[in-house]
Amino acid sequence: MNQSAIPVEPPYYAVVFTSRRTDVDDEGYAAMAQRMEELAAAQPGFLGVESARQSGGVGITVSYWDSLESIRKWREQAEHRVAQARGRSHWYRHYRLRVCRVESDSRFERET
Repeated sequence: MNQSAIPVEPPYYAVVFTSRRTDVDDEGYAAMAQRMEELAAAQPGFLGVESARQSGGVGITVSYWDSLESIRKWREQAEHRVAQARGRSHWYRHYRLRVCRVESDSRFERET
């Protein structure tokens, strides 16, 4: 799981992408996922990302944004649109996308 501290206080937005992968083109998927993370990080309004995937193919990626407008622009970004189409045609059995407003953010970190 990659984690990144969100550099702002709430409210902000979370895009929760839950998916189940196919068995098709693991290397291509990994390369595209890495590229999308890099590309998202360069977008105005991007705050961070966390993701995890089980060995059975179920994954959750949560990206964080400063506004609904930033999310809309990311959704419409040209290279991201190509990745979305490739995901539907090859990499995902199904997915679900939720957009949430984060009202509260609590943390715990154990000191070593």
